[in-house]
Amino acid sequence: MPTLTSKLEAVNSMLGHIGESPVNSISDTNALPISAATAISVLDEVSRSVQAEGWHFNTELKVTLSPAGDGTITLSDDILEVDTTDTSIDIAQRGLSLFDRSNNTSVFSKDLEVNLTRLLDFTSLPEAARRYITLRASRVFQGRIVGSRELEALIARDEYNARADLMDTEGNNSDRTIFDSYNVASRIGINRNYDLS
Repeated sequence: MPTLTSKLEAVNSMLGHIGESPVNSISDTNALPISAATAISVLDEVSRSVQAEGWHFNTELKVTLSPAGDGTITLSDDILEVDTTDTSIDIAQRGLSLFDRSNNTSVFSKDLEVNLTRLLDFTSLPEAARRYITLRASRVFQGRIVGSRELEALIARDEYNARADLMDTEGNNSDRTIFDSYNVASRIGINRNYDLS
């Protein structure tokens, strides 16, 4: 019975694209060939980049963050992006801390309700995202190791199709309509404030 793509399978797929032999395990990166260790690094890099776009599967809405005793709000190290739901509060993420740009301080006096984008482990991603990330990472990896334009074109075609599948899955899961876009709503004359989250 088929299962979801594991990180090991993704790495072996990347190695296969450049004609390298698969590895049996990726748990000890020090014991791996350089190409396999590089493949893991590229896979993680591309996963961060793709997830930073903010997808339905890694976005959390209306999360309450509370200040610590000293008034600072520290984020966990898997937060890629954070924004308040209150448009009158202008915050910025500085490292793992929040900064209030309106008042020029990192001290907050009350809880904040935010929407955030979280970096998920590869095994927590839906299959469409795993497939797209694997193919995009394969193209980047091949470009860095081999640099073949022919291989890049072949992988890019598959990557394009995987991106389309991911976008289709995203659309189905997020239940968005064209009216969820501020640009569309403003063009057709809807001037009410909407919570577009």
